[in-house]
Amino acid sequence: MLDGDLKAQLKGYLERLTQAVEITACVGEDPASREMLELIEDIVSLSPLVSFAGREAEAPYRPSFALRRPGEAPRIRFAGLPMGHEFTSLVLALLQTGGYPPKVEEPVLAQARALEGELHFETVVSLSCHSCPDVVQALDLMAVVNPRIRHTMIDGGAFPEEIERRQIMGVPAVFLNGQPFGQGRMELPEILAKLDTGGAEREAARLSAKAPFDVLVVGGGPAGAAAAVYAARKGIRTGLAAERFGGQLQDTVGVENFISVPRTEGHAIAAGLAEHVAAYQVDVMNLQRAAALVPGELLEVRFDSGASLKARSVVIATGARWRELGVPGEREYRNKGVAYCPHCDGPLFKGRPVAVIGGGNSGVEAAIDLAGLVSHVTLIEYDAQLRADAVLQAKLRSLANVTVITGAQTTAVRGDGERVTGLTYQDRSSGAARELELAGVFVQIGLVPNTDWLKGTVKLSARGEIEVDARGQTSVPGVFAAGDCTVVPYKQIVIAMGEGAKASLAAFDHLIRSPLSAAA
Repeated sequence: MLDGDLKAQLKGYLERLTQAVEITACVGEDPASREMLELIEDIVSLSPLVSFAGREAEAPYRPSFALRRPGEAPRIRFAGLPMGHEFTSLVLALLQTGGYPPKVEEPVLAQARALEGELHFETVVSLSCHSCPDVVQALDLMAVVNPRIRHTMIDGGAFPEEIERRQIMGVPAVFLNGQPFGQGRMELPEILAKLDTGGAEREAARLSAKAPFDVLVVGGGPAGAAAAVYAARKGIRTGLAAERFGGQLQDTVGVENFISVPRTEGHAIAAGLAEHVAAYQVDVMNLQRAAALVPGELLEVRFDSGASLKARSVVIATGARWRELGVPGEREYRNKGVAYCPHCDGPLFKGRPVAVIGGGNSGVEAAIDLAGLVSHVTLIEYDAQLRADAVLQAKLRSLANVTVITGAQTTAVRGDGERVTGLTYQDRSSGAARELELAGVFVQIGLVPNTDWLKGTVKLSARGEIEVDARGQTSVPGVFAAGDCTVVPYKQIVIAMGEGAKASLAAFDHLIRSPLSAAA
């Protein structure tokens, strides 16, 4: 099942086990079950501490296998083969079940251990989804540290009946004790906050009690990470507060223009940023969505969580988010056929017709990827011609199951109350309204800056981007900005990193020229 290189890597990881792990399986005589038994056999052959404890007579899913410690009931189960992006989830589950300590702060682990009640989580995933492993790994870890928690990963491709029964149109989809719990990427602290509301209040109070920072970076994407590293290297007190560390990188799959690295993936760059920031004394505060900036002798940033942080200078790097169509039906059918990530949700539309809205690089790349999965892709572009790179357009037009419609304005997403059934668009030349019958609509029409929280405080452009000078200085003294949330053109990873470094250096220059106030 596993090739030689993968076996060698896994063997090296399993040498870190400190206690025994038993694997049980609920399998039949079908090909998928035979593949699962081959995978288990490979794993067992790589460590004397891992053993196959036999077949289960009954289990919620067949084929599936579970991990347990000797003498305990299994708490982690994989329904379907955890390959692709989920292979890392399997490796971590084996390690943590086998006693290898997780790289999570003790207060977070203590919060997970303290959860009460019987909690049975199920996560429906796509093996091509790069957001799903974060959720699977967080819930697996919770099951490892808390005997009242169980978690099952369900591969939607292996169990299409689950997709249909639960009416899932987007992954990861998490269920708790049979009821919907959450959808989309969630990190461990976010999951715990949903389960332990008092914990969120305690965390907000803890953050608010922190002493003022010399530089507070708001945002954790390429610009924010670069700003934090450059500030910390100056030896000044540096904090980084982000809604989601990694930002848009967590939703980016292939990256082929990150100079010096011919090809990588967004989540890999995000992991590198986290590792680099962790190498310095940066106080990282994740899952903090900025709500307001309050100028003063000390700058104050308030967050939706109720937390409040103060600093002598601030670097804003809150990035951008997917732009919405803003048409009837879009929000009503989000995660019910309206999607924004073709890599995550594309497999859910296998064999069915979909549309991609947007003719830039993102839209054309999405159409190319989807064409290999779905029955037909209709790409709809507002302008009279596509705006994507010529090489992408050539590839797109070579595909037999793709139709390109230009000069068309999407006017509505239609559905039956449960899921998308089509869309309506207007031909901009003739004014005629036309309809398409579809199972899904993927929106790829660019980005909108995350700057709503700054309106009335910092000068913004007509498009909502932060206006900055050549040094990244905003209209508020001591407040700098960098990355996709600013007016700087060309929203690229390398540009965001450079702008983050520049804004941080400018903030340091501001500090050394400013008197130290009594409040600071």
